[in-house]
Amino acid sequence: MVPSPAPLRTKKTRAVGVPVIDFRQERSKVTGLILQACQDFGFFQVENHGISQEIISRVESEGRNFFAKAACDKQRAGPPTPFGYGCKNIGFNGDKGELEYLLLEANSLSISRRSKSISSDPNTFSGAVNDYIEAVRKMTCEILEMVGEGLWAQDKSIFSKLIEDGSSDSCFRINHYPSVNAAADIDDDDWRTHPKPLDDPSKIRIGFGEHSDPQILTILRSNNVAGLQILSGDGLWVPVPPDPHNFCVFVGDSFQAHTNGRFTSVRHRVVARSAKARMSMMYFAAPPLAATISPMPELLSAQNPSIYRAFTWGEYKTTAYSLRLADHRLDLFRN
Repeated sequence: MVPSPAPLRTKKTRAVGVPVIDFRQERSKVTGLILQACQDFGFFQVENHGISQEIISRVESEGRNFFAKAACDKQRAGPPTPFGYGCKNIGFNGDKGELEYLLLEANSLSISRRSKSISSDPNTFSGAVNDYIEAVRKMTCEILEMVGEGLWAQDKSIFSKLIEDGSSDSCFRINHYPSVNAAADIDDDDWRTHPKPLDDPSKIRIGFGEHSDPQILTILRSNNVAGLQILSGDGLWVPVPPDPHNFCVFVGDSFQAHTNGRFTSVRHRVVARSAKARMSMMYFAAPPLAATISPMPELLSAQNPSIYRAFTWGEYKTTAYSLRLADHRLDLFRN
């Protein structure tokens, strides 16, 4: 039987109460806070995470340099099939957003190869990105090990070893949402002729539409520009105040299945209404394609049977990417 997590005593943001967990606290307390945030919100922020500003600044600089290039130069890194440079089109099912992006495998050899079409200084680009991924992967595994401990898993590395596996299917993405003033350069004719004012809530421009992430965890960091929103349990969009020092952590569909629905795969979106460009970086922590996703035995009982059938990450990934962003994909895998 799994004990109830410790009461949630996180620092709350001024407006909305998004959990912010200080990693300098005693480990058992951090573990309890993570468990309850994953259960109640499917989301939390991490402060005092230990990832150096130098590592963060280097990869941010490389991202800014890339997106500042002329369109024809950026397109040399595309199209995203699935990795590479993309603009406006999200996936293969008609979803669109007010953004451009780079999607890369979280694999040092792959990044080194692709950097030649991304940067005029590929060694600097690949070095910055690989150092960042390594630092964020380490933090991700620490979070997953604390979850394993908190759920009384027989093997506390039950989740982290999926990410540390050499054949992990993790990936790294940089999203760039141009300012509303610059958006016309990459937008359609409607925007050029009918620009949407910043102060008109009926004209919200969707940078990235409502969705949940299919992987285990997503670790996101953005510049100091608003836009990220999470969907609350009562169906309201809650803005996440930007903080350039914290990391955002999202529970993904696979983690919801692994915990038999105890954790919530949070639905979120990005609105693009800022006079400043927004850039965000996401590390999507995924298992190997052949890894089995199934509820951990410690969370199952006669009173709490398995909600989801067992499936491989490769099977779920194929299904997830065959659907639209807003579709509830995990429902297809219920018993």
